[in-house]
Amino acid sequence: MDSDGTQDARGTHADRVPRPAGPPHVPPRPTQAPGAPPLPDGSQFLAWLRTHRPEAAPGVWRFGHRPRPDEEPEVIPTRQLLSGALIAFLVGWLIWSLLWNGYLGGWWVLPLELFTPDSWRHSGDRVANAFLWYGYYTVIALAIMVAVGRLGRWGDVWRRFGPPAWSRVAPAAERPPTPEEDPAQWPELRAAGATDAADRLAAEARAGLMRDVDQARIARAWQGVRSGRHSLATFTGAVLKDGAAACLHPSGDRDLPGRLAQHDLVTGQVRLGATADDRRNPYAYRGTGLGLGPDLLGTSLLAVGPAGSGKTGAVVWPLAESLCLHALAGRAAVVVVGAAGAGLGPVDAYDVVVRVGNAESVYDLDLYGGTTDPDEAAAVLAEALVGDLTDPHPGGDSRRSTTVLAQLLGPYRAVHGRFPSVPELRQLLDGAPGPLGALRKALTEAGQDSLLRELDARERQSGHPGDLGGVLADRVALLDRPAFAAFFDTSGQSRPFSLRALDHPVRVRIDLPERGHADASRILARLVLAQFTASVAVREDRSLFACLVLDDATGVVTPEAVRGIQRLRSANAGAVLTLRTLDDVPRPLRTPLLGAIGCRMALSGLTPWDGQDFAEVWGKEWTEARDVTDRQIIAETPLGKTVHALRRVITGRAPTARAVTVRQVERERWSASELAHAVPPGHAVLSLTSVRGEHAPPLLVDLRG
Repeated sequence: MDSDGTQDARGTHADRVPRPAGPPHVPPRPTQAPGAPPLPDGSQFLAWLRTHRPEAAPGVWRFGHRPRPDEEPEVIPTRQLLSGALIAFLVGWLIWSLLWNGYLGGWWVLPLELFTPDSWRHSGDRVANAFLWYGYYTVIALAIMVAVGRLGRWGDVWRRFGPPAWSRVAPAAERPPTPEEDPAQWPELRAAGATDAADRLAAEARAGLMRDVDQARIARAWQGVRSGRHSLATFTGAVLKDGAAACLHPSGDRDLPGRLAQHDLVTGQVRLGATADDRRNPYAYRGTGLGLGPDLLGTSLLAVGPAGSGKTGAVVWPLAESLCLHALAGRAAVVVVGAAGAGLGPVDAYDVVVRVGNAESVYDLDLYGGTTDPDEAAAVLAEALVGDLTDPHPGGDSRRSTTVLAQLLGPYRAVHGRFPSVPELRQLLDGAPGPLGALRKALTEAGQDSLLRELDARERQSGHPGDLGGVLADRVALLDRPAFAAFFDTSGQSRPFSLRALDHPVRVRIDLPERGHADASRILARLVLAQFTASVAVREDRSLFACLVLDDATGVVTPEAVRGIQRLRSANAGAVLTLRTLDDVPRPLRTPLLGAIGCRMALSGLTPWDGQDFAEVWGKEWTEARDVTDRQIIAETPLGKTVHALRRVITGRAPTARAVTVRQVERERWSASELAHAVPPGHAVLSLTSVRGEHAPPLLVDLRG
């Protein structure tokens, strides 16, 4: 058994998934807890696996998390608390002294006289008499102590400085799990009768031969057994044969080289930093780690910030690294798109690396997305070619562009059995008589009358003003350059990569040639986004999370792209987009884009006009406003005037009376000015939405924490 079922969709097998050009890299020893060296006996891995991960609000790093109250408790300043406790003690001591010495009279013994017989108080038994009176004194002393203790908040002093505070400072020892609860013993396998497999995996973990990726991958394979994709006997045989290396990813990798971020594959989270201990953050979030996983990325993420704000290093690469680990565990398929040299990880971290414009690239990019349907190919290609052209430009109509392309792609494929290459498509769109004549002749000989009518319509429209063929030909000309001569081949001579492979847990990186080919890079970025949204929607096995990470989405956002992003959540897929500014998105699409994205991040250095769009989408909240008014006190008596004059001489200010008004007002969660000027460097404001509909308000996050 070499897969968990996600590799076998549509009749394919695990060996069909593209592999890296070099041999698989298998580290000899796992590294489980980030920042700590591995231990040879496996105790580090077992400690990591047994760490408590409580349920928490969206975005909270659950590994070892200790929940906090939803509301901040009222905390009295230490000086005020201690001084109040001391004054209350002195008052109680004074009252007791006055009572004991008789300065307050004998009224305080009236309760004893009312509720006890005279024979008790005046008996000749000195021991009984002393016991009665000293017992009464003790009751009175305790009553005074309780009263002044409540007045002086002695209980708060005890909880803050006494043994309860010492126990909170010391790390609380967690209860060791029972064998039925211990994840290192694989209780779910034992409950299903796979005791031998559970014993083998437990032994591998104790010996230090199991990684966090191994645990996640085998757990994913076990889900395939429970869902009926695999038999229990096949799973057990694979585990008994290979141990922790069972159900390997087709590349043979069991880990990524040189991890940089902190990952927890049990919860599927990657840590991006920590929420700031700031009054604008909800109390339950303050100081907690920030963790993102597929449950949040399934609603897509948009990060906006200027160059140097940390989009790539602090957001894109940690997320890409996490998704690559999920792919090795058989849980996800990831496509990372960015400029060459953008810092998207080493080549060894990916199965497929497409370097468009680089002659040394092993893989090519399929211009038509692996489809055989001319209409589908025309729709995706039209989105890539004219997506950034807006009305009233004639190329802005994507539907008309799709029709023009379909009128040529259908006849060409019927004749040649493939779609045209970039030079051939450019000639057809230009209306060159030679290629069109040859295509017409081939269609006539094949008796394709319906496709002849398509070609006739294209020839009639090409001569009219405003025809889109010339516009599309100009856009295709950007790809018909010498640097791309070896790419987008349709003759079968290259190794094209198609996003149809997202049925498998594949790791893909696509490097765009931004240097000298900025317009072509934007076309290719739109092409990948369009192919991604079209491919994930028709997957047969949607248990595999698919994610597109687009490092720079400048010129990529189109009306069809926004609609495609809205559909990703229902297909168990998501997208991560970054922008330097929202000005890179057409004004009519900014609000729909922010509405379609579930997770929105505004990094430091944002402009006020960009901040205004975020402030509007985050809305307002009810908050408590306190208005303080100082009113001067006017004395009317000679004594009062004398006291006020003396007070003015001592303090230098006139006596005033302070009035405090508390009211509920509705204010923006984060204003445009705060987003532009109050977010420190290395920080961001992030709101989250999970695929289950749970929300987290905008949080101030330290991406370096």
